[in-house]
Amino acid sequence: MSDSTAMTRRALLLGVGAAGGAGAMFAAMGALGLAPDAQEKAFVPPQPSDFALRGRGAAKVVVLGAGVAGLTCAYELGKAGYDCTVLEAADRVGGRNLTLRAGDRLTEKDGETQTAEFGEGTYFNAGPGRIAQWMVTMDYCRELGVPIETFVNNNASAYVYTRGMTAPARARTARADLYGYVAELLAKATDAGALNRRLTKDDRERLAEFLRRFGDIGPDLTYRGSTRRGFETYPGVTGGVPVGAPPSLSDVLAAGTGRALTMDFGYEQAMPMFQPVGGMDAIVTALVRAVGRDRIKTGARVTGLKNLPDGVEVAYQGGTIRADYCVATLPPHLLARLPHNLGAPITAALRTPVPVAAGKIGLEYGRRWWEIDDRIYGGITETDLDITHIWYPSHGYHSGSGLVVGYYNTEENAHLYGELSHRDRRSRALTQGKKIHGEKYRTELRSSVSIAWQRQPHIEGGWVYWPSHQGAFTLLQRPAGRVYFAGDWLTHLIAWQAGAMESARKAVTELHRRVLQTSS
Repeated sequence: MSDSTAMTRRALLLGVGAAGGAGAMFAAMGALGLAPDAQEKAFVPPQPSDFALRGRGAAKVVVLGAGVAGLTCAYELGKAGYDCTVLEAADRVGGRNLTLRAGDRLTEKDGETQTAEFGEGTYFNAGPGRIAQWMVTMDYCRELGVPIETFVNNNASAYVYTRGMTAPARARTARADLYGYVAELLAKATDAGALNRRLTKDDRERLAEFLRRFGDIGPDLTYRGSTRRGFETYPGVTGGVPVGAPPSLSDVLAAGTGRALTMDFGYEQAMPMFQPVGGMDAIVTALVRAVGRDRIKTGARVTGLKNLPDGVEVAYQGGTIRADYCVATLPPHLLARLPHNLGAPITAALRTPVPVAAGKIGLEYGRRWWEIDDRIYGGITETDLDITHIWYPSHGYHSGSGLVVGYYNTEENAHLYGELSHRDRRSRALTQGKKIHGEKYRTELRSSVSIAWQRQPHIEGGWVYWPSHQGAFTLLQRPAGRVYFAGDWLTHLIAWQAGAMESARKAVTELHRRVLQTSS
């Protein structure tokens, strides 16, 4: 190949790339025989961290709590050369990252114990269940080699059910009706000149075009329903049988479907979302492996914490440990009860955030009727019942059995269910879910496990809320002597694993900077 030919090809590829982007350039390279026909070796995901502590530290650190925040602290400090010991009160690691499988036991503060009787391969994410793609949690999954899969957060085939509706409706149907009537009202108001003072003639024309598409309204600006509402029998050889005419505007408004239809509008809920393959605790397993199981002491409930002139001393069931620094990642309401010498302002600050009740129930079925009968593959049914949501599994499609999250509720509803026995929680959840899915929801149940996070030992809440982000929040962002604090409760991502990880990064960065300055 001559130099002139090579330059011609290079110029061509540059031109294609400029006009059509990398994909077009690669296609052109293939046509010219300059790109491989197939990948030559297995893909290896990038391993280097997006976050690293610069320089090596030489200090001993004790971490209180082996939840996601504590494990992340120990992991990052370990990479930077620190000698870390993690103390965990429970007999397991992970904190609120809890995945239950066959044989697992779940004991509440009053001693009531459940044993999961799930079939092989079935699991229940009793804590976190989904990850937004922008969250740092995704970076740790990549770095630690945790495989992920799509979590279906929004499914048009799932249902919406409120007490203002005569029967549950598919999400696509409820959305089509609400959007259609809103579009009709706004389009007619615009056409009547009600918005002339706000909009130019061009604005009104552009808005009208948008509303026709948004609501699928007719030329006369009236919503009469459309195929967006779905079909009783979907088209195939024949044209199908559309769902009947929409209810009146008054009925649509009375149904109060606004919350249900906008749940995924927020930045933290927008599709696509993800989950680790095989259970959320894959993240915990990977962190433990990276930290070193020998560095984690379970069954080691902390009973005292002291700042010393040259370090810290932590008393726990089973012994006492001295270290140069401590990172406390326990829930703040538990830290507030811990005997310490950090001062009254710290205790008051730790008492400021309020624990939030949260509950879930996993319902295992021997037949995936939601796929077979209802044509629902993943996603969430939204309700205003006390169950709040029904989650359908985003994995194991077309397998023999599966697990539905029969409720995921918080605050008053979670307290209501939490005060019941497991048997009564299940009975109430089945009664509510039957309103949407019929008798099979009850009769085909194989097994169940429920959790009330406010009743879990060593945790006592799903998460916390701050009455104010002033004062106490700011105080706990700083170390108390040689004690640092970390957890999702010290971020604006409360209740997310990403919050725990972001807080852990902040704490270890500040601790590491201090160590390097002291040793220099």
